[in-house]
Amino acid sequence: MTASPAPVLLHLIALALLAAFPWVGGEFYVDLALTLMILALFALSLDLLVGYTGLVSFGHAAFFGLAGYVLAMITPETEPVSLWAALAACLAASAAAALVIGWFSVRTSGIYFIMITLAFAQMLYYFLSESPAFGGSDGLFVNFRPVAAVGDWLLFDLDDPMVFYYFVLATLLAGYALLTTILRAPFGQVLQGIRINEGRTRALGFPTPRYKLVSFVIAGTLAGLAGFLEAVHTGYVSPGHLSWHESGIVLMVVILGGRGTLYGPVLGAFTFGLLRNGLQDVTEHWILFMGLFIVALVLFLPGGIAGLIRRAPKGGSQ
Repeated sequence: MTASPAPVLLHLIALALLAAFPWVGGEFYVDLALTLMILALFALSLDLLVGYTGLVSFGHAAFFGLAGYVLAMITPETEPVSLWAALAACLAASAAAALVIGWFSVRTSGIYFIMITLAFAQMLYYFLSESPAFGGSDGLFVNFRPVAAVGDWLLFDLDDPMVFYYFVLATLLAGYALLTTILRAPFGQVLQGIRINEGRTRALGFPTPRYKLVSFVIAGTLAGLAGFLEAVHTGYVSPGHLSWHESGIVLMVVILGGRGTLYGPVLGAFTFGLLRNGLQDVTEHWILFMGLFIVALVLFLPGGIAGLIRRAPKGGSQ
């Protein structure tokens, strides 16, 4: 069986549009595209758990927000921090948190897994919101964007909006490529076997808790990467970045786009962002209409937006 060329064509069109958009779009819409690319990376990280490993996490925002806090804490008030040091610290913190939370969480399943991930995320949320050292409920500002330099040689300037846009785009592509490589490897095949039938996968000799833990750590680290980009983009992080609302939004984005496809969550992120932006311009009750749209999509298109692409006529032979 050969794969449909539709996703390949979709990838090329999307890449071309995103690459060209800063040259034709207005400042507001370019900034919106930036935000949605970060959301897409965040959704990709969750899709590894939900769509491929069969683990529905409702506390995924913990790693997203934690990376932002690490960046804010290590950035001096008078000068920027090195991009390489900041990125390493943020990813290490997210990976360590995912390792600890995942070690407990993967020993549960179903609703218990959902609740324990939510509980850990809420613990971090309340700790940060009630701690003066972390700005309390007001959060923290990131006074400077990291500097990408080797010695005295500046490789690129993240303070330049155009440069930062392409940096985020390149990071999204790198995250997408990494997940594609992982899922095509034997490790990724085992993850999908766990999602389909964990008992049978375990009977074949695979230590499924270890595979789920590694998947959880990878997903948490990628969520931390998205959180790092968000903090650099906005220059601000707050406890709200770790709240269950953020976890719910990214889970909704994955469902909207279509779980288990990779390109689905990216489509879901842009659809969600554009729909939210459009509804906010029309009515103050936009959340109601957004909810109705999501409910209708789940009822009539359970495969998400990606389901439409899968059903698209392939042309040629049957």
